[in-house]
Amino acid sequence: MADFQVEFDRFLVPTASLPLGGSRLLEVDNPLVLPVGVGCRIIVTSADVLHAWALPALTLKADAAPGRLNRLNTTPDQVGIYYGQCSEICGVNHRFMPIAVEVRGGGAFSA
Repeated sequence: MADFQVEFDRFLVPTASLPLGGSRLLEVDNPLVLPVGVGCRIIVTSADVLHAWALPALTLKADAAPGRLNRLNTTPDQVGIYYGQCSEICGVNHRFMPIAVEVRGGGAFSA
């Protein structure tokens, strides 16, 4: 099993820029992409305050705390786009912290 470390930010897509059929307040500019049927480890942390990285459709939730690394393990079994949000009341922009994970399969997996 190969380990890859990827670190990136994602931001909410403004309502005016949503693609046709996009989900308001859930679409992000840079979704996390995972391969279907492959075990994945997700490490979460925070740079500022306590957050909670939650993705209910994949039964994932972990606290993201400054100075701590928390680990989630998952093996996605369905191709699709899954949405979640920060589930901790973490500040004034709490409602603008969506999470999007795109699960791809077969030869379609390329970032």
